[in-house]
Amino acid sequence: MKNSLMSPSNFSSNGNATFFQVENGYSDSLSLLNSERAVLELVQQPLIDGIDDHLIEFSEAMRTVAKVLRHAAEGKASAQVEATEWKRKYELERERNWQLEQRVFNGNYNSEHSDGRFKHLIDQPVQSDGTVDKSERCCDENGICSHEVLRNGEPGYDTNVLPDKMMRKASFKLSWCSKGENSNQHKHDIVSFEKGNITTAERSSKQISLKWESPPQTVLILTKPNSAAVQLLCLEMVRWLKEQKNLNVFVEPRVRADLLSELSYYSFVQTWEDEEEILLLHSKVDLVVTLGGDGTVLWAASMFKGPVPPVVSFSLGSLGFMTPFHSEQYKQYLTSILRGPINITLRHRLQCHVIRDTAKNEFETEGHVLVLNEVTIDRGISSFLTNLECYCDNSFVTCVQGDGLILSTTSGSTAYSLAAGGSMVHPQVPGILFTPICPHSLSFRPLILPEHVTLRVVVPFNSRGHAWASFDGKDRKQLAPGDALICSMAPWPVPTACEANSTTDFLHSIHNGLHWNVRKTQSFDGPRES
Repeated sequence: MKNSLMSPSNFSSNGNATFFQVENGYSDSLSLLNSERAVLELVQQPLIDGIDDHLIEFSEAMRTVAKVLRHAAEGKASAQVEATEWKRKYELERERNWQLEQRVFNGNYNSEHSDGRFKHLIDQPVQSDGTVDKSERCCDENGICSHEVLRNGEPGYDTNVLPDKMMRKASFKLSWCSKGENSNQHKHDIVSFEKGNITTAERSSKQISLKWESPPQTVLILTKPNSAAVQLLCLEMVRWLKEQKNLNVFVEPRVRADLLSELSYYSFVQTWEDEEEILLLHSKVDLVVTLGGDGTVLWAASMFKGPVPPVVSFSLGSLGFMTPFHSEQYKQYLTSILRGPINITLRHRLQCHVIRDTAKNEFETEGHVLVLNEVTIDRGISSFLTNLECYCDNSFVTCVQGDGLILSTTSGSTAYSLAAGGSMVHPQVPGILFTPICPHSLSFRPLILPEHVTLRVVVPFNSRGHAWASFDGKDRKQLAPGDALICSMAPWPVPTACEANSTTDFLHSIHNGLHWNVRKTQSFDGPRES
């Protein structure tokens, strides 16, 4: 039997032989339907008397082929509808985020010009996208471009007109430190194209320095619970800040109750009563002091849903990747920090939210969650592998089949991502770590993606089970088939004070916390090269 003429792909609905093109291994849906009709017409023709048995078998095979073609056409149509719907939801989400960013940018721009700050940027050349040309900006005396000077003032904020001294917010600015204290060279990170050659200008040190423009007035102290050593240190530190530095002190409600139970002297300590007051803490607090470990720093960061004051972390926990200061010398450290200037590390955070499959529009989403370490999507108690489709902006990344996926900041690169095989990254490097958890693939290696991308992790409809998302180890949410997690870099980093500088503190933490690359030194009395 020859297949060149009897193949079902060579018949049209009218019985004439024809050929149709195949793209990416799939036929066009209409062609599939036409082929199915041709096969049905062929198999429904009456059998000729005396026909061979192999033609009967061929007839049964044609019926099977017809079923396969019908299922392929239905599957492709369903996949196209699903892909179109997800693309629509994703584009609406990107548009909404873009509008929010433009609204925040315009609000900050107007407030800066309304009180006279950055007035000199008005006359700078503007590119077609509305941004100031970087190569035309001038530097200030600290060696940082003027557009990179960050301030914590609110729109319309004036420190000279506030009548309440108790609630006055200290102002500060951040600047890139130059190479050498006496250096007066203003260096830019620009690329030169002179004479057709691409060269990079000499880079200045990228250590960020914080300088107070007005003295700090209010300090927030956050402590690790259920620790007698932390409680004693908190009692001593609160008294010292009030008597020696004349500062206003905020603590958590449970800590204030503990202080008052010890002595009524601590009645001057302030706290908050509800969630609304917590949302306003960033407008009252000049400095945050944490007493505990890295978990206390994560808790401090989670309290601020927007801008975060500078954080000074004292090590009273087991690991100290983000706690460089020793509690025994807190008076010397705090005196130096309150006087300034200090080196800081801007620790980037991720902004995440869940879009449910049942959402009617892009605004019907759950609230945003900010994470300092990582967001984890795993299989929970299910015995099945997770099945996660991952997209980066408009590009398909991969389908994760394993125990789950970790989307981590560079600050979180020494946490869960490290245990899952991810790389350790300097916390001031802007980026998102894409680390699988026990993937069922030998070629699935971790990725480090740029900070400007938006990641979308979808639980497909053909997934055997649900997935679970957790944010810095808390607030677990169930993701059903069709739900999606959207993740991008948040615009509000966490500024943490450095004992020396960001690089020295980072290397010190991995040496002491992880004993990184610790081994016995090779003996000197062995064989040598001649």
